[in-house]
Amino acid sequence: MTSSTPSSGQTWITATPPTPNGPLHIGHLAGPYLAGDVLRRFLRAEGQDVRYTTGLDDHQSYVPVRGVKDGGRGPEEVADGHTETIERVWRTAGVGFDRIVHPRGEPGYREFVQQFFQRLYDAGHLVARTRPLPYCEPCERWLYEAYVVGDCPHCGARSNGNACEPCGRPNDCGDLLNPHCTLCGEPAGVRDCRRLYFPLAPFADELSAFWARVDMPPHLRALCERMAADGLPEIAVSHPGNWGVPVPVDGLREQRIYVWFEMAPGYLWERDPEHGERGDSGPVQFFGFDNGYFHAVLFPAAFTAYDRSIALPRAFVVNEFYRLEGLKFSTSRRHAVWAHEELGRTGPDVLRYHVLADRPNGRQTSFSLADLARSREHLAHGWDDWLGGLFTAVAEECDGRVPAEAPGGSLWDRLGARLRRHVADLRDAYGVDGFDPRRAIALLDEIVACAVDFGHVCAHERDRTDGAAAYRAALAGQLAVAAALSAWAAPALPHGADRLAALLGLPPGRRVHEEALVPPPAGTVVGGPDQVKEIFCA
Repeated sequence: MTSSTPSSGQTWITATPPTPNGPLHIGHLAGPYLAGDVLRRFLRAEGQDVRYTTGLDDHQSYVPVRGVKDGGRGPEEVADGHTETIERVWRTAGVGFDRIVHPRGEPGYREFVQQFFQRLYDAGHLVARTRPLPYCEPCERWLYEAYVVGDCPHCGARSNGNACEPCGRPNDCGDLLNPHCTLCGEPAGVRDCRRLYFPLAPFADELSAFWARVDMPPHLRALCERMAADGLPEIAVSHPGNWGVPVPVDGLREQRIYVWFEMAPGYLWERDPEHGERGDSGPVQFFGFDNGYFHAVLFPAAFTAYDRSIALPRAFVVNEFYRLEGLKFSTSRRHAVWAHEELGRTGPDVLRYHVLADRPNGRQTSFSLADLARSREHLAHGWDDWLGGLFTAVAEECDGRVPAEAPGGSLWDRLGARLRRHVADLRDAYGVDGFDPRRAIALLDEIVACAVDFGHVCAHERDRTDGAAAYRAALAGQLAVAAALSAWAAPALPHGADRLAALLGLPPGRRVHEEALVPPPAGTVVGGPDQVKEIFCA
């Protein structure tokens, strides 16, 4: 991937790095990755300087745990094998990152993370504590994060160590109720362990001020407020283990930096791979609610401790859980529909359409293959059939060329006014402040439905003795809507939008704006019906 230092005025978009302990599943695509790409495409078509970044979360403990469960594979083999599949899925789905960080393969990354950690330690922000930590006697292993499962001390739900997915709150591993080792299944004992901690309470005022100005959904804001009301905790930022970035502090060098704390300097590295510099504006960050505390509490506090001049995020775009037949998608538990397999069966735009329309925005939603099939049928019969019928009519009536007659008449005036209102709403749904891809898909559906109705009504112009010119003008009007759709749908459904633009003789990457609502120049040859059997369903 390309890498360059961001320029002034750049919009920086981030998506939480996935853990390479398995392939990406449909829930991953429905979460940060496709949504961030929609914003990237929209802003880039607007002529803005945009940088979309992510990485691979190689050092998650879920990677070595997967290796053990797979029969003793090493964590490097697990991570490397799944990284290639993950990146192929992004490419196939049309997710265009400007930079993907590979923590184990980039010179200077480890040293930068250690420098970040050392600076906080030297400034007194990281302190040593001796506290209980689960330990598995049969495995002779300290248990944290993926190695331990128990009951969350806050909500009582089943939780791994360090953070609870259902309620989003951190735990200290030693405070899990009924802890068990995830490798052997045996109940865990508890031993005292000396680790480094990052107290959050000293940053309470700065965090409160940050929460007041950052754009984030009420669910995440409520989590932040609950944590503050209960007293911000101290977070363990080192663990006894052998996978990850070594702690650079004397006496604890055999431990590894907690991977979620590693991600704070990792984000700075994404922005500027040379020096981890901060840039001049905070990012728009995409992530799931289960990662909310890290982004809204832990990282801002770490950035403030490291350098108070770092621009904190301007907006959080947060998705809830996307479920599979009612249960949460899970790579570690292998409850998933794998994205690479489904992309092999379903066109990328069909999958993008479905998961964006069903995006878990503000509530949990549930994926099913039957619902995906219905989305494909909808695109085939609602979108592609209209376009195929339009091109057939142009071929029969106008010899496959855009008619000389311009769109006009009272029906076109009403349709044009309606579509201009829709595109104004669409721009809002695509933009940072009103970002809502579910709404964007609904608006695109309404735009197509309006064009279909207009085509049916105006087809009767052919029944009039002097209606030929009016009918050709109506075809020009539908071609104008098709031209607009090739621009307006592009952030969400880029493959079909580009195919449609090519069939109309138009360039890709045009703005989502009412100015796109014009037919191609009169006389332009447009694609015949044999070329348009599948546009958005291909």
